[in-house]
Amino acid sequence: MTGARTGVAADVIGNIGFADEKRRHDRMSKADLAVPPARERAGQIYSWYLVAVLATAYAFSFLDRYVLSLLVEPIKRDFGLSDVNVSLLQGFAFSIFLVVSGLPIGRLVDRSRRMTIIALGVACWSLMTVGCGLASGFLGLLLCRIGVAIGEATLLPAGFSVIIDAVPRKRLGLAFGLFTMGAYIGAGLAFLLGAALIARLAAYGGLSLPLMGDLKPWQGVFVLIGAPGLLLAFWAATLREPVRRHADVSTGASLSDVMVFFRSNARTLTCLLLCGAFGAMSAQAMTAWVPSLLIRTYGFTTAQAGTAFGAIVIPCGILGVIAGGLIGDALTNRGLRDGRLRAMIGGSLLALPFAVVGLLAGDARLTLALLTPAIFFYTLLISNSPAALQEMLPSRLQGVTTAVAVLVSNLIGLGLGPTSVAFVTDFVLRDEAKLRYSLAIVSATALTLSVIFGLLARRPYLASRASLDNLTSAR
Repeated sequence: MTGARTGVAADVIGNIGFADEKRRHDRMSKADLAVPPARERAGQIYSWYLVAVLATAYAFSFLDRYVLSLLVEPIKRDFGLSDVNVSLLQGFAFSIFLVVSGLPIGRLVDRSRRMTIIALGVACWSLMTVGCGLASGFLGLLLCRIGVAIGEATLLPAGFSVIIDAVPRKRLGLAFGLFTMGAYIGAGLAFLLGAALIARLAAYGGLSLPLMGDLKPWQGVFVLIGAPGLLLAFWAATLREPVRRHADVSTGASLSDVMVFFRSNARTLTCLLLCGAFGAMSAQAMTAWVPSLLIRTYGFTTAQAGTAFGAIVIPCGILGVIAGGLIGDALTNRGLRDGRLRAMIGGSLLALPFAVVGLLAGDARLTLALLTPAIFFYTLLISNSPAALQEMLPSRLQGVTTAVAVLVSNLIGLGLGPTSVAFVTDFVLRDEAKLRYSLAIVSATALTLSVIFGLLARRPYLASRASLDNLTSAR
């Protein structure tokens, strides 16, 4: 019965604008035959250039987002904050505004020029990161972090939509892997570059700038990391975006179209999104709190913690997303319709023992050694999640559905990840020195749930993919 309802609802969606799309497709097919090989090659090169720029923007967004995780201890000291207070800046309050902003932005992505949306978002989060360095208290810092979240809400819906239209479908896994790589480069640089900057600024006693006055070392880090993003915003604004595939850019999908699709694919979307979200919850908790764990448990300085953790995040992230994309592509090209979903399940399952044992190891070197493969396997999950979702979506629903996916991932991953660790530390264990136990509890729970929901998603996911394939072949 579920499969029948899925097929009927999908037929309803497929008939929306069917005649116009068919005429457009016929014209595009004839035009494609006339495209000279040189122009086609140039178009392919430009498509991957767009992916590279989007990956750069993603790196800047994570650089600006996660530098706060390195600066937790000096911020707590200067503003008199608890772990829960800091977790609001890292996770819950940040994620709420990220997802609330993402929904209208997702609708806008389906109707407007996407590169302009991305450029405005980059400018917003960069200015707000600079503002974090100028904040004089918790409220000011919170408001600036909200501004960072609103700016970052533009990137995933717009970026995913651009990639889908620019890159051949058989290379989507690689393209999303390269794009996701930017997140790990940015997160790693937040620790490595942040560590280098805070060490240098501490040696000079802070930073003095015109109009801004004298800033403490951690404040100077925010300013110096946020300002270069304005150049990236200008760069993004100058790029042309690809032509949308089989989409009516003037109207996008109506709200009723969206609701029909969501109702008919409710089980698929629920299980698939929760599989990715709980995996992201564990990864976000790690990224937010491992530097503080190294400081509190093993006596690292802020600079030492940033250098040690950043040196793991960048190479493991890069290798993981490339491997994840290639594995997802390979499984799919071998005829496994749920190949990317299988890669997601495998990533969570393999990360689980390394993450938990590494956090409880009791030795700094062993902890870092075991967290290295854990982070690698996290990326197998995360790099396949966007492509697995996009493969079951009608083109007219890409922007808004991606926004919903970002909402779920961020509410659970970014919202609950850092905050749940802080809650266990402050209210269950009642001891900041037991942070590693809080991290182990949250990571074990989240990764187990990720595996469970991934397994539950397999059958409905195959049904949803089959329904979309039937629509495509009918056209």
